[in-house]
Amino acid sequence: MTGMKTEAMTMVGGGNYRKSVRRRVWLLAGLGMLLFISMCLDLSLGPARFALADVIRAVITPSEVSDQLAVVIWDIRMPIAAMAVVVGAALAIAGAQMQTILNNPLASPFTLGISAAASFGAALVLAFGVSILPVASAFMVPLNAFFMAMLAALLIHVLSMRQGVSVQTIVLLGIALVFSFNALLALVQFLASAEALSAVVFWTMGSLTKATWPKFFVTSGLLIVILPFFVRRAWALTAMRLGDDKAASFGINVGRLRLETLLLVSLLSAIPVAFVGTIGFVGLVGPHIARLMIGEDQRFFLPASALSGALLLSVSSVASKMIIPGAILPIGIVTSLVGIPFFISLILSNSKKSW
Repeated sequence: MTGMKTEAMTMVGGGNYRKSVRRRVWLLAGLGMLLFISMCLDLSLGPARFALADVIRAVITPSEVSDQLAVVIWDIRMPIAAMAVVVGAALAIAGAQMQTILNNPLASPFTLGISAAASFGAALVLAFGVSILPVASAFMVPLNAFFMAMLAALLIHVLSMRQGVSVQTIVLLGIALVFSFNALLALVQFLASAEALSAVVFWTMGSLTKATWPKFFVTSGLLIVILPFFVRRAWALTAMRLGDDKAASFGINVGRLRLETLLLVSLLSAIPVAFVGTIGFVGLVGPHIARLMIGEDQRFFLPASALSGALLLSVSSVASKMIIPGAILPIGIVTSLVGIPFFISLILSNSKKSW
């Protein structure tokens, strides 16, 4: 009799698990469909507006539309729309894994100072032509931004290795870096000429308007290279949400996993920021949307974070073209307008309960 009850409970548990998996798969499919619709809307908007049906036809079968429409969609607007998707996905994955390894809901490339460091590195080139590495002028801005972002990540890791430093201290160190690099950026803006100042300010606002296919391929290639690491470590990263002691009891080298993940997410956030400027809150909001929908299981949480971040930045790109007719707002302004209320609500909710 007991055996029959155990078997029945096992069947019920297995049925619930399969139902949960199907629900998550459908949610991922829904996010993917919304992302496709948002991309098509993004492609349809601009100085010349096209019907959504024509845009979808140009995307799926470009040979069946006029040459003018195909050129506008694929050569002019598609790099921007596609860049919004990959940058949003990269920043959201970076934020998701930062929140995982630090066990803190406020962790993201923006709040840990990585984006601010990249902005300072880019500003040195734009204002004074100062390049940290001897490279061609076309690559000075992204390489400076990348170098400073990685330097900030390494500084956080070195300080975190000191005895007695907790994950909460790491987040506070990141916030200190935000203020430090913002102060240095303000100093650069104060000393820069009027022409250089306008370039620095525009870059720090974040913009997709200078997106190109080469930048898209570099960012996409980075995602393709880094994602397999997170997929292979899915179980270990999920266990990290239980705390360091619990994860260590499962045989996980917590310190090594945290270092590897921190370096990879720094790379994942530095390259997009180096190409499109500072875009805040996508790495913070995207993972929380995914977590509310999917949960903590990295097998589903990781793709959900990528899709949520991509959708958020794609929708922001659409909004940047619609808020002021005839003008395109910097994408960083739009994401901040979306992210700040969410950030405040997150702080208030976490003041009442532990994460």
